[in-house]
Amino acid sequence: MLEYIVFSILNSLLYGMLLFMLSSGLTLIFSMMGVLNFAHASFFMLGAYFAFQISVFVGFWPALIFAPLIVGVLGAGVERYGLRTVHKYGHVAELLFTVGLAYLIEESVNLIWGRSAMDYRIPEILDFPLITLFSTDLSAYRVFMLVRSIGMFVVLFMVLTRTRIGLIIQAALTHPDGVSALGHNVPGVFMLVFGGGSALAGLAGVLGGNYLITEPAMAAQLGPIVFVVVVVGGMGSLTGAFIASLLLGALQTFAVGIEYSMSDLLALFGINLDTGGLLKDLWRIQVSHTGPILPYLFMVLMLMFRPKGLMGKRET
Repeated sequence: MLEYIVFSILNSLLYGMLLFMLSSGLTLIFSMMGVLNFAHASFFMLGAYFAFQISVFVGFWPALIFAPLIVGVLGAGVERYGLRTVHKYGHVAELLFTVGLAYLIEESVNLIWGRSAMDYRIPEILDFPLITLFSTDLSAYRVFMLVRSIGMFVVLFMVLTRTRIGLIIQAALTHPDGVSALGHNVPGVFMLVFGGGSALAGLAGVLGGNYLITEPAMAAQLGPIVFVVVVVGGMGSLTGAFIASLLLGALQTFAVGIEYSMSDLLALFGINLDTGGLLKDLWRIQVSHTGPILPYLFMVLMLMFRPKGLMGKRET
């Protein structure tokens, strides 16, 4: 039992921080530009594929640097020559643009790399058990991912709250005309933010692509849960996204190992359900089988009782 709790905590931290790396860029883009980018998970996928391709020629460590930069440049180009053009037509046009972009990226990946999973492996220097707890090994790469994710959160938070560029970004959100009057290029700031958010998604792809599976379906698999994180944390709140990532990561991770149903739980208190038909089957569903839907159930409850999310400030 203790082993299950300890490793569930470690795995939930790892999965939660991966979700945060992916959702932080989306949160940053929405807080600045009010754009809910449905192609954000596709940039995550591009980061994994670019990292795989670069690592084939020069190894993992150059890929860790250059793959997010390439994704960031692509994201900046998307904002400059795509979103900026459709922005004048309103949020619906922006939404349709990003949805179409997601399909375009997915089909481009299928065309270039095919539909099979890539052999994107963990670097050999980190492919060893760093810690052994309860006869179970914790790999060095998982610890590296966790440290890198926490470091990214600290750096991003400090940049946005303690630096000049962070102050300009926050000011451009609420007073774009005033920032422009002071001589700052507000459209350029927007392009920088969109490119930076895309680069963060690319970084998550570099670190998560070999931990998960690098395949064309990876964007569709993680894309919905990222929006759940953003909604639960609060639209535009970086701290809220951090808390929601850890919370939802723990929710899914712990649920996987709970082999109890509602009828089992009630039986502990001496309550025996004698229902037939569909209700009988529902009461016997184990928690481990409901793990994939729990984040979405949590999101629905959050929207019902706290629409702004845990730490949201903006009306959506």
